[in-house]
Formats: sequence, structure tokens, C-alpha cells
Amino acid sequence: MADALLVTSELVTNAFRHGGGLTGFAAELSDEGLRIAVADASTCHPVVQERGDAGAAQIGGYGWRLVRRLATNISIAFHPGGKHITALVPLT
Repeated sequence: MADALLVTSELVTNAFRHGGGLTGFAAELSDEGLRIAVADASTCHPVVQERGDAGAAQIGGYGWRLVRRLATNISIAFHPGGKHITALVPLT
């Protein structure tokens, strides 16, 4: 359950911070897990930030990496007004 909460939080936060605002949200429970769908107003693909110097502290930049690690069947669908990101988080 903690993974599902973290993925949801990251996708929604990224929609506000980097995606021009949250334009849609849905969550559906199935035998496979929790399917989370988030829409935002950006047509830009999510970015994985490269890690900086080993000694330098980095704030932020881990959200998309966490989503990709914790979720399966991630899809991104672009449309003229933005994009939809859908991710399945197994609950077992």
C-alpha cells in the first residue's frame, strides 16, 4: 500500500510542479493492483534527472525514477492539451 501512495503522490505532485497543473485523476483497483491515471497540461515527456557529483546534495529529481521502479505497465499518452500517465502498482 505504501508503494501505491508514493506513486500517486509523485504523479500528482509532478503534474502540479512540472506539468502545468493536474487536469485529471482516476484510480481503479483490480486483481493486478491499483491502476493510477494522472493527466496534466504539459506535452513534455517526464525527465529522469542525472545524478550530480557524488559529494553534492541533490534536492528533488527522484520522482519519475521512483514511479518507474515501483510501478509496472506505465504508459504515457500525449494529446494536444497535455498528457495522461497511467501506472499499475501491484499490491501483493
